[in-house]
Amino acid sequence: MSRTARHRPPGSGRGPRPADQPGQPDQPYASDQPGRPYEPYDPAAPSGGTPADTPADASASPALTESGPAESVPTEPRLTESGLTRRRRWVAAFAAGAVLLTGAGIGASFLVKSPAQAAADAKAPPQDVLTAPVERRSVKDSVVLRGTVVAGQSADVTPAAGAAAGTTGSVVTKAPLAVGSTVRAGQVVAEISGRPVFALKGRVPVYRDLTPGAHGDDVAQLQSALRALGHGTGSDASGTFGPGTKTALTAFYAAIGYAPVPAGGQEAEDGGGTDAAEDAVTGAERAWEDAHDALAKDRNAGTERAESRAAEDLARARERLATTQAAAGPMLPAAEVVYLSAFPARVDSVSATLGGIVTGKVMTVSAGRLAVRGLLQEAQKGLVRSGQKVGVLDERSGTEYAGRVRTVSGTLDVAEGDGGGANAAGQGQDPGAAQGGEEGYPVTVETDKALPAALVGQEVRLTVEAAASKGNSLVVPVTALSTRSDGRTVVTVVSTGGRQRTVRVSPGTTGDGYVEVRPAAGTHLDEGDKVVTGVRAAKGEAK
Repeated sequence: MSRTARHRPPGSGRGPRPADQPGQPDQPYASDQPGRPYEPYDPAAPSGGTPADTPADASASPALTESGPAESVPTEPRLTESGLTRRRRWVAAFAAGAVLLTGAGIGASFLVKSPAQAAADAKAPPQDVLTAPVERRSVKDSVVLRGTVVAGQSADVTPAAGAAAGTTGSVVTKAPLAVGSTVRAGQVVAEISGRPVFALKGRVPVYRDLTPGAHGDDVAQLQSALRALGHGTGSDASGTFGPGTKTALTAFYAAIGYAPVPAGGQEAEDGGGTDAAEDAVTGAERAWEDAHDALAKDRNAGTERAESRAAEDLARARERLATTQAAAGPMLPAAEVVYLSAFPARVDSVSATLGGIVTGKVMTVSAGRLAVRGLLQEAQKGLVRSGQKVGVLDERSGTEYAGRVRTVSGTLDVAEGDGGGANAAGQGQDPGAAQGGEEGYPVTVETDKALPAALVGQEVRLTVEAAASKGNSLVVPVTALSTRSDGRTVVTVVSTGGRQRTVRVSPGTTGDGYVEVRPAAGTHLDEGDKVVTGVRAAKGEAK
């Protein structure tokens, strides 16, 4: 007896899979494939075929018996792909192809150029004119060089005292002042073989020992220094080493704790010279007195002649005594004094130690206002003159000082060594002298404000204002000037709209890349005008 098969009404959803039916292989539904409608399995349909259409309202389901399918099993209609769907696919494919072809055409347009286009692309673009505005200001021409801060005077103390007993040379018997010490007028800076070396104020170099009876500017300098220290020189005339000066010098030596060296050496110190002169005067006086008494008792030719000769001898003895007395007294040895231009002074270096043998300079002392010393090269020499303004820059601190050129040497200076001493007495050196093998024309700069002592020996940068235009003048960049074939100097002015015109000018002061210009008569050049300074060439083309 047959069993009624399960069935479902059309449109009621998906039915059982064919594998649910006994004896049927596991086949996919058409609806398992994307984009296809539901299709029930039809075992009778050929592979890949399409079942015949059945009425949409068929309600019968295939009937199954225990032994197999029923003779007639109605099935649901299988839906097929419509023509509209196929047309849509063809339109999409066509559009995609068109896009690909369009992209390929565009790419080819970048890769393929006509000969005319290639030549146009290879041609350099038009050049651009470079301009700069005409300005109204002053122009300064500067010379920049290096300089070293030095004292206004530097003195090497090189005593020439005699050797002490039992030594082969002068010995340092008192340690010199330490480096950096302050030196004041009248102060002992060192002691050599028991004799002092002291500093006095003055500028005249020491070149001789000063003894009583001497005359000259160096004597006047000693008198002035002694008076400044409170030791008056009495009625001595300026420049004459008289009794007042001897008294003052003796008092000064006593104040610093030493006895003065007597003029005439050891014999003078023992009084031999003066005593002998005094004895001679005494003897001449007695001889004259005897002759005078004899003449009074018996006036005759013999007694008159004897009295006259005795009087002459007495006069000569008194003259010799006066001369001897004038030459006697304290003297100032050249080895015991160093003159400095100003105080307080500074000890810059010390090259001797206590107990050492003096073979050269003992120390270097500097004094006076600090200055800056530099060397000009040949090309700079003609641009720098005395009185020009100078900027002195301490590059370590960034501080700048204003100053002026004091001196410019016209002689090429080739220095050897470290400059050495001024002389055996340790006198001041010219701060413009070159040093250490450098070569150039010495220039000395003084600042308006005193430089700090810490800058001594330090390098600074000097900017000399070599030239400056008067007042505010029309200036243009140096590159704006051009010279025509007739020798005239012109600038090219670019007007609004790109029009160009040339203006004849007379150049003036040049500095900092600018030049002062004065328009020629009948032409005009105003502040703000644009002048051609160059041409900006195309990339890869020379300017």
